Amino acid sequence: MHHDRRTILLGLSLLAATLPGSALAEASKIDVEAILNDPEAPVAGNRDGDVTVVAFLDYNCPYCKTSAPDLARIVKEDGKVRLVYKDWPVIAETSVYAAQLALAATYQGAYERAHHALMAAKGRLSKAQISAAIQGAGIDMTRLQADLDANGDKITALLRRNLAQADSLGLQGTPTYLVGPFRTSTLDYKGFKQVIADARAKPASQ
Repeated sequence: MHHDRRTILLGLSLLAATLPGSALAEASKIDVEAILNDPEAPVAGNRDGDVTVVAFLDYNCPYCKTSAPDLARIVKEDGKVRLVYKDWPVIAETSVYAAQLALAATYQGAYERAHHALMAAKGRLSKAQISAAIQGAGIDMTRLQADLDANGDKITALLRRNLAQADSLGLQGTPTYLVGPFRTSTLDYKGFKQVIADARAKPASQ
C-alpha cells in the first residue's frame, strides 16, 4: 500500500504556491533524462551500475520507512545498482522540512546519513524530531544550517523538479520506485531483488 492521490494534495499545495505556472504546464511532458540524471539529485550505489532505481520518497511515509532497509541492503549486496533519490514531500509540511534538511546535508557529503536517519525515525515527524534524527546521525548542524541558507533556492528548485517529474509520470503516492522499465510501490528485499532481475532481463528501450 501507499498514500493515495487525496493524501498527496496536501503536499502539492505546499509546493505549488511557489511552483511557476509554466513548470506546471511542463509537468505533463516526461523528461526521462532529467528523471534519471538530474545533477542535483543524490545518487547512491554504483554510479555506473547496469540498473537504475529511481525512488520517490517522503520522510513521513510509513511504507517508505518499511522498504528503506531492504532497498539499502539490495543496493549494497548487488553492487551494480545505481540508486537515484527523489525527495518528494507530499504528505505534510514537515515532509518539506525534512527533505530540505536532508538535501542540505548533501553539501557536507552526508545526504545518505540524513536520509537513513530520517527513514529510521518512527511515525509522523515533528520538526524537533527531524532535527534530532539528523543530529543523531553525526551531521554538523551548524554547517547544515549554513548550507541550507546558502543553497535554499537550489534545494527548492530541485524539489519543484521532483514534483513536476512525479506529476508528469502520473505518480499516485509514496513510495514509488522506477526500476529500469518497471514501476512499483512498497517492496521487501525479495521484491526488490526480483524486480531488479526482471529489469536486467528486459532493459528499457534506448
